[in-house]
Amino acid sequence: MAATAMFLVGTLAGVSDLIQNYPVHGGQAMRYAAGAAALLVLARLLGRRLLRPTLREWLRLLALTLTGLIVFNVAVIESARHAGPALVGTVLGTVPLALALLGGRRPAPHVLAGACVVVTGATIATGLGSGNLPALLWALVALACEVAFSLLALPLLPRLGAVLVSAYSTALSVPLFLVLGLVTDGAGMLRVPTLPEAGGLAYLAIAVTTGAFFLWYTALPRLGPAVAGLFAGMIPVGAIVTGLLLGVAVPTPGDLAGAGLVIAGIAVGLYGGRVIRALAVRRNLNRAERPAGAGTPGDDRGGRRDDARVRLHRPAAAGPRRDGVPADHH
Repeated sequence: MAATAMFLVGTLAGVSDLIQNYPVHGGQAMRYAAGAAALLVLARLLGRRLLRPTLREWLRLLALTLTGLIVFNVAVIESARHAGPALVGTVLGTVPLALALLGGRRPAPHVLAGACVVVTGATIATGLGSGNLPALLWALVALACEVAFSLLALPLLPRLGAVLVSAYSTALSVPLFLVLGLVTDGAGMLRVPTLPEAGGLAYLAIAVTTGAFFLWYTALPRLGPAVAGLFAGMIPVGAIVTGLLLGVAVPTPGDLAGAGLVIAGIAVGLYGGRVIRALAVRRNLNRAERPAGAGTPGDDRGGRRDDARVRLHRPAAAGPRRDGVPADHH
């Protein structure tokens, strides 16, 4: 679920080319409105009761919406406008490491190691490129919002569930995007989309919003933020595959090497602990099966000492004593 969710998020870059001429905030409002409707239908199909959030939960949902949906999109757009998409993509590649460090619990060494490999692979796949201070600052804002997108949702998921958290947060974003659209584009924020634009908006609403949100928020509490964060490295992999399928870009050797490192880092983070435990169990079994007093290979001193101990503690041969009691009875 986590891998598919982050892969779908990665397809956002390639599909966004289809709607690049559509007003940004109006398009986002349409996308999230359709996504919220689809999520509410999914909740009904899954038999989920529409729970009413408490005041504290509404405030947390609002913070989640502002950071993970509103400010995040603005920060990515502004960073890319100042220096292109490479810098912000590289900074977002550090999401696994950030979630591993900020997830609340001390991450296991193999999780940290896997996160570092994922960050390296995402950086190679994205490319460092040339940047400037405004682009870097906006990219850091996007990174903070992406981390908040996961951490703010964790306390909401046990009671509301993945579907309702996704539906409520996307529904809250619609009026906010409409207000931003009125400020920036006025009455022209909404228009009838062309056929490619309609297809792009529908894909973003169904696959990226409905599918990715539901899958991510379902996997997040099961894996924990430290392990789930590893799968953010699938974002550049999704971007590479989408660019290839749409004919937008052909992956370079650096892209493929980075994608391979991302997959390797995820494997280290997921299965490194299992491998370490298996090796420890095997080592303990080998120690337990080693004969007592066995010496090192090629050295029989341990064996001679063991034989000496056996001879030293061997009972004396049975025989009569003066009192007529056999010696072996003592």
